Amino acid sequence: MEVINAIGRRKSAVARVYVSEGTGKITINKKDIEEYFPSAILRYVVKQPLNLLEVAEKYDVKVNLDGGGFTGQSQALRLAIARALVKINAEDKKNLKSHGFLTRDAREVERKKPGRPKARRRFQFSKR
Repeated sequence: MEVINAIGRRKSAVARVYVSEGTGKITINKKDIEEYFPSAILRYVVKQPLNLLEVAEKYDVKVNLDGGGFTGQSQALRLAIARALVKINAEDKKNLKSHGFLTRDAREVERKKPGRPKARRRFQFSKR
């Protein structure tokens, strides 16, 4: 099997994933997943598509992560891994899609408008 690559995005985070056959090692920006995501919840989010298809120990995943915070990065990585798994085996698409791992969450932060304290919030109205 050659190296399969895929991309995932969430908020302002971009994850580029390279999946190859191996022992289940996940390397993010040349660091181990335990070092990059110290939180167990974020590691769980990243591994969800692999655990669903029970192939966590079958593939090595190399990742370039850029932008955003840790939550956006972990969800972008989850999408990228799910897309790569579909490229490897198209029959897994139905299962991954039903669990929502192939849906790109397009919500982004709305920009701040001039003359307002935040994007939509207005300054308190004063009658007098």
